[in-house]
Amino acid sequence: MRYIASYLLAALGGNSSPSVKDIKKILDSVGIEADDDRLNKVISELNGKNIEDVIAQGIGKLASVPAGGAVAVSAAPGSAASAAGSAPAAAEEKKDEKKKESEESDDDMGFGLFD
Repeated sequence: MRYIASYLLAALGGNSSPSVKDIKKILDSVGIEADDDRLNKVISELNGKNIEDVIAQGIGKLASVPAGGAVAVSAAPGSAASAAGSAPAAAEEKKDEKKKESEESDDDMGFGLFD
């Protein structure tokens, strides 16, 4: 990731085709030693490509990745109505539990702000 970030920094700085030397200079400025194999891999993969196009392709690929939050669907149609009726009560209970947990977790830290 550090090599890609350095490559992007160099590209943002106006260098449309950063070299190994350019990326090593960026990494050295923050005290990171470069691994030549990985650095050469990044350079070879991105050499000659427009960074904006590469980013656009990456965003397109990320759009197909599931982001969680899926709801379990019941197999029986009659049970969906009963589950929908109990959902608000369950949500209320969860809110109360989370509130209680957050209040209690502050006490368990073992130190105060001014201790």
